[in-house]
Amino acid sequence: MDACRLHLTGASGSGTTTLGRALASSWSVPHADADDYFWVPTSPPYTQKRATPDRLRLMEEIFVARDAWVLSGSLMGWGDPLVERFDAVVFLSVGNQTRLERLRGREAARYGARIEAGGDREASHREFIEWAEGYEDPAFDGRNRAQHEAWLADLPCPVLRLDSAAGVDELLGEVVTWQKQGFRPAT
Repeated sequence: MDACRLHLTGASGSGTTTLGRALASSWSVPHADADDYFWVPTSPPYTQKRATPDRLRLMEEIFVARDAWVLSGSLMGWGDPLVERFDAVVFLSVGNQTRLERLRGREAARYGARIEAGGDREASHREFIEWAEGYEDPAFDGRNRAQHEAWLADLPCPVLRLDSAAGVDELLGEVVTWQKQGFRPAT
């Protein structure tokens, strides 16, 4: 594989981290997730945002300066200074119902009964799912598909769009083939 810097993005639950890990393993390059830089490590997790300059500094020090990597997650807005480093971007999407089922399953696996009625994570789980449900609404104040589409349209690098309802192996094959073709569309 020629060294490359690939960013995978999409809505929460679209599979960017899963595919990112698989690609990084296949290519023997480092993988990072934007959430690892966006959030301060806390217990419980995802409760304290790291300041944008600190996120970017950490990414530069630990990850971005390397010759090759796979980065999953969303950098829209705050991570724009990194866009010039991308060789290509993969945008994953999947039906909203499937995506929300994945998120509910992931939350249940992480927190178990703590997200159920009366659990100490019930309110934060409900808030997270409500936030995730807003993705398809262009008027939603949080991250949404309309914002993602506008961001993707402005990227100076090739973008591959994939439906992540397909299995990880199939998606991996599509990205690897695209990379071997120099990130050009198949002819």
